[in-house]
Amino acid sequence: MTLRRTAADHPAGNTGWAVPLALVALSVVPLTAGGLRLVERLGGPAVMPADERFASGFPVALSLHLVAAAVYALGGAFQMSAGLRRRHPAWHRRAGRALVPAALVVATSGLWVTLLYSPQPGTGDLLYGVRLVVAPLVAAFVVLGVTAIRRRDIPAHRAWMIRAYAVSLGAGTQVFSEGFGEVLLGHGDLTGDLLKTSGWVINLAVAEWVIRRPARLRAHRTRAFATTTEVPA
Repeated sequence: MTLRRTAADHPAGNTGWAVPLALVALSVVPLTAGGLRLVERLGGPAVMPADERFASGFPVALSLHLVAAAVYALGGAFQMSAGLRRRHPAWHRRAGRALVPAALVVATSGLWVTLLYSPQPGTGDLLYGVRLVVAPLVAAFVVLGVTAIRRRDIPAHRAWMIRAYAVSLGAGTQVFSEGFGEVLLGHGDLTGDLLKTSGWVINLAVAEWVIRRPARLRAHRTRAFATTTEVPA
């Protein structure tokens, strides 16, 4: 007689922490920079490079954006784990009810900053236009995700929420796309705009790959793992 282990019984596949921790790590640099900027505007030490756009008065839109982005990036990371969703469905629903408003605040405050504050130095027309598209796109994806779950369409809900989170996490990917891209391509307004834009494009491409992976491939891997990990009774 043999006992057959499945992927769900395997310690490495049962934790559900790998994806959230990777997403949190991707968020660390932009969230740290945003937190330091917010502390500075609240009267703390100025450790970030000066930004004249926010020098006069308290930037409400920026503050809302930074706080909501932190909530959405960190909380949303754990929503992306299929294992955690399966084991804690009630937590997934409660967290989702808090994260939907956070995502909408991220989108609206991002659009607010883009439209009402002076352009960031070194930002060209291309990036300005892309930002005018990205913010409404996040809001639209979230609304579509909520609409899907209200009609019990879980696959569509999952797909739209993955897209929304991926676009929102563009700043994390931009750390790498800009960092490596400028080494290869040099500096310049247009180059910077293209490299920042590529962060959103990369994230959306990865999101579509995750959404469209064939379910049968995952099932095949689970069966193969179970077959190769039989242990004597």
